Parts: sequence; C-alpha cells; structure tokens
Amino acid sequence: MPDTQTKPKIKPLGDRVVLEVLDDTEQSAGGIYIPDTAREKPIKGKVVAVGPGKTLESGQREAMSVKEGETVLFAKYGGTEVKFGNQEYKILSEKDILGIVED
Repeated sequence: MPDTQTKPKIKPLGDRVVLEVLDDTEQSAGGIYIPDTAREKPIKGKVVAVGPGKTLESGQREAMSVKEGETVLFAKYGGTEVKFGNQEYKILSEKDILGIVED
C-alpha cells in the first residue's frame, strides 16, 4: 500500500510556495466546533516546497523569505488548492504569505 503522507512531487516555479494546509479546528466556549467556512481569519500551513525565487529585471533571482519546514499564515482565499492522496496542499505566491509563525 503506498504512503499517502509523503511529500508531493511538486517543484514550484518562480516565487511560488507549496503548503500543507494544517487543520486548525476551533471550539467555542460552549463546546461547539467552528468549521473553517465560518471563520475569516488567516490559515496556517507548513511549507513543503519552495521555488527558486522571483526573476528580477537584471536576470538575477530574488532570495525567498521562507524555507521548507516553516509554519506560515496565509489568507484563506489565497493560492490554488491541489490534492495528492488524502492531503490538501496550496500553491501560492510568496507575496500571499502573511507571516512566519515562530515557536
């Protein structure tokens, strides 16, 4: 049986990043679980692949600000959703990442 939790074989181009969407279920004070569709706050994701960076007019590459393994916040409606096995991923531009979560 193949392992569905392995890293997807996606190599992002330019300044794009592949994120594993992290489940961030919330529970209200009364014990009711609030679904993702009812929340309008940023979503967390783990960076699983990073592109080489944006090509500048000079032909050089701009270094990426994020790296594999980091947890980041991104806008709920940003990027493109893709699915590999049972895992959902987002592919988005680095500019759509709101910040890096530091532990």
